[in-house]
Amino acid sequence: MEKKMIEELKSMEILDKVGGRFKLSSLIQKRMTELMEGARPLIEDTEGKTMMEIVGQEIVRDKIAIDDGTDKPKKPSL
Repeated sequence: MEKKMIEELKSMEILDKVGGRFKLSSLIQKRMTELMEGARPLIEDTEGKTMMEIVGQEIVRDKIAIDDGTDKPKKPSL
């Protein structure tokens, strides 16, 4: 399952969504740190999933995004 998630995170659609590989890496790192510090997952179906899979699903489902500094309302961001 985790291998499939890693492949999904490499897709051009995801890279375009977050703004490139560097921003994707940064988003994953920040969110995994939050989860390790006790933040709740933003998806329901977490049983049996690794933190990487949870973060990946949060990105794919538009639950988290990079804060790009614009004033327009967005989905929750880090």
